[in-house]
Amino acid sequence: MNTIFEHALWVSPLFWTLILLGAAIILFVHNKIRMDVVALLVMLSFYLSGILSIQEILVGFSDPNIILIALLFIVGESLVRTGIAYRVSDGILKIAGNSEAKVLILLMLSVAGLGAFMSSTGVVAVFIPVVIMICRQMNISSKRLMMPLSVAGLISGMMTLIATAPNLVVNAELVKDTNLRLEFFDFTPIGLLILVLGMGYMLIARRWLSDNSDESNQDTAQSSMNELINEYGLKDRTKRLVVKSTSPFVGKTLDQLHLRSSYQLNVLAIGDLFKRCVIVEKISLY
Repeated sequence: MNTIFEHALWVSPLFWTLILLGAAIILFVHNKIRMDVVALLVMLSFYLSGILSIQEILVGFSDPNIILIALLFIVGESLVRTGIAYRVSDGILKIAGNSEAKVLILLMLSVAGLGAFMSSTGVVAVFIPVVIMICRQMNISSKRLMMPLSVAGLISGMMTLIATAPNLVVNAELVKDTNLRLEFFDFTPIGLLILVLGMGYMLIARRWLSDNSDESNQDTAQSSMNELINEYGLKDRTKRLVVKSTSPFVGKTLDQLHLRSSYQLNVLAIGDLFKRCVIVEKISLY
């Protein structure tokens, strides 16, 4: 009887590992609990169940790839805070115009091109704030460009030998067994073909990702403005102004108005009330 119990499925570490994995997937899908909290709960469960020790649980945090991804998210946030994300998004929009299809193609080409020589995860992390800025400027749902961003990041792993770790692993095993090696651009023809097919597919599939109701867009724009104000502690330093149709500001760009030098004002956002509402910040001169 003891022998049967000892070999029972429910006392196997593999069984509990699969149970925890299934529970994590269910929690991720339902999205009721934050993903980082779910991950921490799974780690705690592995420790309490005795499947892993503390050292085995924490060893993954010393992986250089984990540290690289974390640092690249910091780089992505810095692109927003320094205004570089705005410039990149403006540059893409300047080239593509108001065409969402051109923006999608240019975005996927940029991500796949950079991802061919850098970590695709890092490239996607850097481009996330850029895509968010583009979606806000074009007043479209971020779903329509976030999915192409992810797809382009995945396809970039097929572009060059160093684009993703599995390519290097395969090359190392090939050298070990046959003394042959893959050239740097051996993957590129296949990668380019997949990229073209991927862009064609996303041009069609983006319609299914649409969420373009006017109410939804207004709520998103309003919440994004409030998030910026709260994040940077600007609640007591910002004013919301309405530019009338008879104002001398009408028809001029922000560069022509010289608001910073003449009035010590920074324009933080433009929107609402038919895009005549301007949120400005008063600059402290001391």
